[in-house]
Amino acid sequence: MAQGPFAGTAYLKVDGDQYPLKGNLTVSGSPIERTGIAGQDYVHGYQELPRVPYIEGDVSTLPEVSLEFLETVVNATVTAELINGKTYVLRNAWTKGPLEINTHDGQFRVRFEGVSCDEVQ
Repeated sequence: MAQGPFAGTAYLKVDGDQYPLKGNLTVSGSPIERTGIAGQDYVHGYQELPRVPYIEGDVSTLPEVSLEFLETVVNATVTAELINGKTYVLRNAWTKGPLEINTHDGQFRVRFEGVSCDEVQ
């Protein structure tokens, strides 16, 4: 059975402004994290805690991209649009720093964390 693309092209936007995504876009929208708790005799269960959802990716260091501006981002809406037709929206997001430039590859990794991340179609 042939299927359409599920990996590849993606877009990263912050408050509607698109950034030159170079690669390695990661979306982690899971609102909880579970950790198993083992006793000396058997597994007793698990611990469940809230976690901070995020969208992270590598952005090209083109002249129009300002790291200083990105470091000031708070209370933003960050979207990741994927080639498979899915879009993820990270709300009330902020930039988690620091931002570090990889001069060999002409890029930097930026991570936005937020209050919630929802899959929309």
